[in-house]
Amino acid sequence: MRNLLLSIPVFLVTAALVGGVAAFMWGWVRFHQPGPLKEVVTFDVGTGQGVNIIAEHLLYQGAIANTEDTLIFRAAARLSGRQGELKAGEYELTPAITMAAIMDKMSRGDVIERRFVVPEGLTSWQIVGLLSKVEGLSGDIKVVPAEGVLLPETYQYERTDTRQDQIDHMKDAMKKVMDELWPQRAGGLPFDTPEQALTLASIVEKETGVAAERTRIAGVFINRLRQGIPLQSDPTVIYALTKGHIQNAGMGPLGRRLLKDDLEIDSPYNTYKNAGLPPGPIANPGRDSIAAVLNPEANDYLYFVADGTGGHVFARTLEEHNDNVASWKKIRKESGR
Repeated sequence: MRNLLLSIPVFLVTAALVGGVAAFMWGWVRFHQPGPLKEVVTFDVGTGQGVNIIAEHLLYQGAIANTEDTLIFRAAARLSGRQGELKAGEYELTPAITMAAIMDKMSRGDVIERRFVVPEGLTSWQIVGLLSKVEGLSGDIKVVPAEGVLLPETYQYERTDTRQDQIDHMKDAMKKVMDELWPQRAGGLPFDTPEQALTLASIVEKETGVAAERTRIAGVFINRLRQGIPLQSDPTVIYALTKGHIQNAGMGPLGRRLLKDDLEIDSPYNTYKNAGLPPGPIANPGRDSIAAVLNPEANDYLYFVADGTGGHVFARTLEEHNDNVASWKKIRKESGR
């Protein structure tokens, strides 16, 4: 009898251990089994949400089958030490995704990447229009920002962000670029403030899409500023005509070719009639154009004109420039442009 009594605790402990192992194995299998989702869903983990709330929301959205599975999810997070590692963000959950895969995603912070691109040289009005079409952003932009304060770049965002948030990010990004590049500028430049540098950079940005030309074109404009020669930049006249409200339907910003009469417009932005820089930027320049005007190529060119290949040909004298213009007109006539 005594031996029987002694064996009872051993049996109970063994049974408990066997039951515990069986329960663990059952939970492990459930944790790695395909889940109930039938289609792709977007799942949000809010800042500060703990594993209990996350598990409940997963059940509500159908990514976890039942309350037993929420207990398994919570237990797995605690046993693995990841209950404090599940990162906030927006996740894409695929059909039949397992609880293990969900937890791995949240531990890595494998969130949905939402992004939009702001090309160099857009006006602020254009950027506001671009943002109005970005899916997932909320709210409207009440006031169009000044030209030159927004940095063209690729930006990431979350579904909870507003359009004004993105404008603020672009302003901060431009300020950081200027704070970095302005102290590194070359000596003896014919302008005194970061704002004037942005103005010239916006003109360079609009004059060429060829990266290798930026510093050379900047050098041409620097030479003209030093000698008091009007910049004679077509994009400044276009800005005077459009006020930055560019309507480009494949026919250019004016919907037509710039005409000789357009060069007579009475505007401080008309750099054919006014020497020096216009009163402000005509677009939002990118980092490379800003860097180009702060450290321009040292050259003695005073003129440039399109060469028919997307780039430009440069000249030191008016006579040489007139020959280049004649060649460009011939190319344009032959191509029907």
